[in-house]
Amino acid sequence: MAVSPAQAIVGGSESPQAYSFMGSFQPSFPAPPRRDKHGCGVVVLAPQWVLTASHCAGKNPTGAKVGVPRGWKVRVGSLDTTSGGEVAEVDHYYRLSNYQEEGSIWGKDLALMHLRTPVRAKPVRIASTTPQAKTPVRIMGWGMTCDNSDDPGCFPTKLREADTVVQPISKCPESADSGELCVGSRDGTVAASNMDSGGPALVRDGDQWAVAGVVTGPGGDKAPTLYTDATKHADWINDIITGAKVPPDDRIPNVEGSVALEGCMGSVVRTASSRPNDPALMLTNGHCVQGKLPAPGTALVDRPADREVPIADRQGYPQATARAKRLMYATMTGTDIALYRLDKTYAQLKAKGAKVFQLTSTPVRAGDPLTALTTGERLKCSAEAVVKHLREGGYQQNDSIRYATSDGCDPYHGTSGSALLAPDDTTIVGIHNTHNEAGGKCTDDNPCEVGADGAVTSVKGRGYGQQVHMIAACLTKGSKLDLSRKSCNLTRKK
Repeated sequence: MAVSPAQAIVGGSESPQAYSFMGSFQPSFPAPPRRDKHGCGVVVLAPQWVLTASHCAGKNPTGAKVGVPRGWKVRVGSLDTTSGGEVAEVDHYYRLSNYQEEGSIWGKDLALMHLRTPVRAKPVRIASTTPQAKTPVRIMGWGMTCDNSDDPGCFPTKLREADTVVQPISKCPESADSGELCVGSRDGTVAASNMDSGGPALVRDGDQWAVAGVVTGPGGDKAPTLYTDATKHADWINDIITGAKVPPDDRIPNVEGSVALEGCMGSVVRTASSRPNDPALMLTNGHCVQGKLPAPGTALVDRPADREVPIADRQGYPQATARAKRLMYATMTGTDIALYRLDKTYAQLKAKGAKVFQLTSTPVRAGDPLTALTTGERLKCSAEAVVKHLREGGYQQNDSIRYATSDGCDPYHGTSGSALLAPDDTTIVGIHNTHNEAGGKCTDDNPCEVGADGAVTSVKGRGYGQQVHMIAACLTKGSKLDLSRKSCNLTRKK
């Protein structure tokens, strides 16, 4: 089960007074979809340390467990996400686990964030033992109070809280690990909600509060919420805070120039004839266009578009941002490509320090080394073969690039449109577009190879990219497309 944000404090009320240790995590990238920029809850454990959920700190571009963020801050000790309390910058994060480890972070959804400057707020302690069923707890946060993300009224800026109890773990049907707490009313009418993630379940420790757990995710439909049991990881927390055992930073791959699109990837490209004042072009897959896809045997030509194009720096944070204002061309026949015209010129992007790739005019051949610039990582690949015909869900691409499985080159869902780079690291020679998910023959997500004799080959796990060398012959001055040129062999609009 994949972790999704829990639902925010529902069935509660506005807190009558502030808690010095309670805070709001407000990252600038990726920015939460609300005006106050609140993304998750945090609690202060020491003057320069706050505790939250691992999946909240997982919002870094490469999904690293340990590293240095950019543009992250917390506001602590205030009832309001927009004013009051103390604001501090986060300069390091330490995640206990991530999605790639054992396929789950259940029971280990914790992260520590180090603050650049100390806060004066009085910290809260970790509870000494796991609270048993029926133990009274207080939950709090600034999460959504309704499901309409387009309604600003669903995003409270005032802290909300509710008093409830720990439930038997069996009352959270989505539970997957004994390291979780099931917290809230049994019917889910009092529970944490979306954007309450990382917020605390508090128990009484004498005359003070102590943190027993932090919000991980929903415990099921109309059920309590799952909290990671922080008491089980007290040693990990204390070792980092005291400096006794601090994990080293992850190695961050160089993903400069990658463009993260909703569910796909892209890259900004130029040809040998491109000029500094020409509108810049972005390349991705034809199946990554917004709206209706091009039908088999056809192409979409010169359509309006409006999508954000964040061009990453080496660590994956936006170096420059443009908007795609025109879909110049898209097809899934012959190849699987889409080309957008941006609202920025190559000179403007260069002035911002954004990386622009050279578009090849030479086809990929069997044996060519490749680097796939995917979501937050670089995959070393090579072209095992050039497949004459590749068929998938009614579409056919020609001269497709099959990756050598021995390389460990396995792009996954969400990496469609990723650039395939030549060894010079500046030339795009292809783009990733598909892999055979289940071993099926020629169906959606199960591409098959078709030989000259009509024989069909379908191998589960095989990945494929598409040639892009034919694009340059169809581009003219000013980043314009001319499909009528004799040298242009792209599929025409029908």
